[in-house]
Amino acid sequence: MPTFIVTGNYTSKGMKGMVDHPSDRQAATRALIEAAGGKLTGYYLTSGESDFMLIIETDDSKNMVPAAMVAGASGSVSGLKTIRAYNNDEFNEMQKAAGALAAKFKPAG
Repeated sequence: MPTFIVTGNYTSKGMKGMVDHPSDRQAATRALIEAAGGKLTGYYLTSGESDFMLIIETDDSKNMVPAAMVAGASGSVSGLKTIRAYNNDEFNEMQKAAGALAAKFKPAG
């Protein structure tokens, strides 16, 4: 199942909500991801450029776009970034495919 890493930041509205009414953000995030057909396999609060990192598995990544829209429209998060992650077996297959393609490619010059 494809894996995606999502990072983002909490807005001042989101932080105020967490300060005024602490809640389990992992549970809320899991509910949204599962409703969109995915599986939340990792939820981390981070320091640095992003405030949080999610690891999501889903059979159809286009189901995650509506979930990101809902999260963004809430006004509590911003700067959502999604990247596709590949495990070692997938990368090994890509290397083999690149080798086969290289034999068919003629570089310039």
